[in-house]
Amino acid sequence: MHNKKNKIAFDAVIRASELCQQVQSEMVLTDAIQKNDRSPVTVADFGSQALICKAISDAFPDDIIVAEENAQALKKNPQLLERVTEYVQRFVPKKTENINKFLSEKVCDWIDLGSSDIGDSFWTLDPIDGTKGFLRQDQYAIALAWIVKGEVQLGVLGCPNLPYQYDNNPESKRGCIFVAVKGEGTSIYTLKGKYIRDAKVTNKSSRLAESYESTHGDSNTHIKIANQLGLNEPPLQIDSQAKYGVVARGEASLYIRLPNPAYPDYRECIWDHAAGLLVVEEAGGKVTDAKGDPLNFLSGRRMKDNHGVVATNGTLHKKVLSIISTI
Repeated sequence: MHNKKNKIAFDAVIRASELCQQVQSEMVLTDAIQKNDRSPVTVADFGSQALICKAISDAFPDDIIVAEENAQALKKNPQLLERVTEYVQRFVPKKTENINKFLSEKVCDWIDLGSSDIGDSFWTLDPIDGTKGFLRQDQYAIALAWIVKGEVQLGVLGCPNLPYQYDNNPESKRGCIFVAVKGEGTSIYTLKGKYIRDAKVTNKSSRLAESYESTHGDSNTHIKIANQLGLNEPPLQIDSQAKYGVVARGEASLYIRLPNPAYPDYRECIWDHAAGLLVVEEAGGKVTDAKGDPLNFLSGRRMKDNHGVVATNGTLHKKVLSIISTI
């Protein structure tokens, strides 16, 4: 971690991963609420965002952060805010632990550091990508990316529940952090920050990765495409950008996300793909939208110019796009 930005981002995701694990093991019913769009948000989402935004702001006070959450719902829910504050308090330096009310206000301020608009250079953060997976005690990711002039320069994916490798062994070690640096490859670390290995895509896997939640994409079409490609193994259905991770380390050769036919105009959020894109590309793969266009991270919080997402080991990419064009 020779670059300061890389180190700050890496350390912040490690701390956020630890907070998320603590929340997941101690969770109570009131730790999750529904947002206006009916998607869930939890104490861990807010706590993760507070820690990461604070770390970035402390190190780089002029940097822009574009994150998924804001503190509006927290300010209206004192019980939830108190829970978030309790968890954040475990990770902030002692000098900021004055009185609970003061820290609660600070927590809201830190979360709202992520309410900026995109700029020439900015961070984008999903404090918990795959909140439904998190609630099921399954896969989720803390996803942080640094983007300059539309190009992702750094992607950090914390996947606290992801096995070191998918081998169907329930005793397998779990918890990986993927760090991708533009032009320098993708490396995999433990949740404690110890280097495991570099990530490399492979041509050997015959597996599709897709969302666990069927409403998140067009699963029927995904399976048709996989069949035409000869990817005969059962699809790996997991939540979050952990799917990019399994493509990057060669356990799947294709991750595809076409819009659910019920929502054909749906456009993806930038924080749901920026970190994962670089993780795959720096491992030797390729990521575009379903038309073959690069993902545009400068069109706002949603990728308005892109339709769907396709991530492959690289060799399959043209064939996948060709199949999609005929569907």
